[in-house]
Amino acid sequence: MSSAAAAPPLLAGQAPRTRRPSTLAVYRWELRKLVAQKRTYLGFALVCALPLIFVVVENIHQQSGHRDNIFATQISQSGLATPVLMLLFLSVFMLPVVASLVAGDIVANEDGNGTLKTILTRSVDRGQVFAAKVLAAMSYAIAAVFLSAAVATVAGVISWGFNSITTFSGTVVAAPKGLLLVFAANLCYLIPLLTVASIAVLLSTVTRNSAAAVVGTIGVVILLLIVGQIPGLEGLRPYLLNEQFSNWHGLLRTPTDWAPIAHSAWVCALYAVPSLIGGYLVFLRRDVAGG
Repeated sequence: MSSAAAAPPLLAGQAPRTRRPSTLAVYRWELRKLVAQKRTYLGFALVCALPLIFVVVENIHQQSGHRDNIFATQISQSGLATPVLMLLFLSVFMLPVVASLVAGDIVANEDGNGTLKTILTRSVDRGQVFAAKVLAAMSYAIAAVFLSAAVATVAGVISWGFNSITTFSGTVVAAPKGLLLVFAANLCYLIPLLTVASIAVLLSTVTRNSAAAVVGTIGVVILLLIVGQIPGLEGLRPYLLNEQFSNWHGLLRTPTDWAPIAHSAWVCALYAVPSLIGGYLVFLRRDVAGG
């Protein structure tokens, strides 16, 4: 009985079977690739530099005039207003651009370098490779968001202190709770941002061109923004992707308004799920015989 359970011996000249690596191992390969790419640090540099520039400018000018945003009026009263304002400024365009830099390159770069064939002969199936690339692209987007928030928070607190802050509803919250709300707001913003990354992965897979995928993704965001401004199409606005970039506002109200977040979750799913499925199907059928 024990001999039946044993592995069959290798025939003469037969190579030993290689053990298929896990999807987690393939994911680590993708992360190492990102670490070696310049565009990875370009995105991180942008999301770090902008909050620092904002804080420096505010410290120089010390503007105390009328401001429309409630957090802008508190800029010199609490350092926690800085990450909220930076999320407001960066959420609509800059963070989607940064996320697209990597997500739009994640598959197309392999096509451009002719290395996709090599990857797919490493005893890994295409589903593993695609899943690992999607996870790597989304990991980068998550890192960019929280790196920006961390730099803005530290710079703001150093400049104006770790003090209580007033929310959109006019409620004053203590600094520790305010910090938690800043974290939660950035977490909720990831819902539409990861959707942008999903679209970029789709375009990266379909176009096989990094520039086309990045520009195409930003073009989709801009196009939806324009559609939302067309008279007579106001009824479409709640279902446009760019409208979901402000879903986190409900967290900064008392009581917490969860409706925008829940709405954003299912609307973004309508964009992200078909994009990932489409990208996966195209990747499965990718002809890599020529490299």
